[in-house]
Amino acid sequence: MEITTDNITADDKFIAESEWKVLMRSHEHKLAGILDPYLKKRSMQQKDPVLDFLFEYYAFRPSHLKRWSPGIGVSLGLSEHSDLPEVSELSVSDQTAFLDPNLFPTKRLKSLRWTLQLLKNSSNKKPLFGCFGMHEWAMVYRAGEVRHEQIPLRLSDDEIAEFVESRPLLCTHFDAFRFFTEKAKPMNRNELNRDNFEDMEQPGCLHTNMDLYKWAYKFYPWISSEILRKTFFNAVETRKIDMQASPYDALEFGLQPIKIETEEGRKDYLDKQTKIFERSMPIRQDLIEAMEDLLVRVE
Repeated sequence: MEITTDNITADDKFIAESEWKVLMRSHEHKLAGILDPYLKKRSMQQKDPVLDFLFEYYAFRPSHLKRWSPGIGVSLGLSEHSDLPEVSELSVSDQTAFLDPNLFPTKRLKSLRWTLQLLKNSSNKKPLFGCFGMHEWAMVYRAGEVRHEQIPLRLSDDEIAEFVESRPLLCTHFDAFRFFTEKAKPMNRNELNRDNFEDMEQPGCLHTNMDLYKWAYKFYPWISSEILRKTFFNAVETRKIDMQASPYDALEFGLQPIKIETEEGRKDYLDKQTKIFERSMPIRQDLIEAMEDLLVRVE
């Protein structure tokens, strides 16, 4: 396809080369503080229950996360010897580089619409804070084996079972619920399945807020790296709380347990969960607005 300046609209933001190169280096630097030590540990086959989860469960490579993209609707000024960001979807015309909306895969439109609606629905719902992070407990309840063998449990199987049986399971997130043990699933107050996933999502849920990272990277590079980076850092902090409130002993990874089996621990968890909700709401809104803009440009 021939690329012309017709693909750049008056609404596009222009960033001079000197400015976008600063933004690109800043993005790489901000991520390096987390990614460089992690990649070094991984090369030595050392485990990290926070970042291993984010890069294995979410399946987005650190190398991809480090690649800077301006997102759609932004034109980058180029000089004769410019080194473009490592984004194959960038098109070049008249000394500018940009993400051409005509190159957005048509087959992704349905997914984009669905994800945008999911985010809007969850944003408009009242947050629920009564689960106290018991999904991780339900994942090992009377399991007979440990899901994360590299991390020991801080309570015995009987102590975990006694606590789970003493509290209601109020999970609203299917992608957490599906890892419940078979004996724990009937104990959940909410019936969760793939069909009602969209209806059950609510913004107080830790996993729903971690998933902002997933929805952002699924539409990389069309969603800017600035938004992607915000969702990633949010997911890191959220996953830490997830592991701290679990029945695992992650002290060796610097994660002080939040003992939700105690009244004091539940208060601590509620405070941290509320702060994650408050932190996530503007990030969710940024992502919604970026996806709305993307949809308008590619439909």
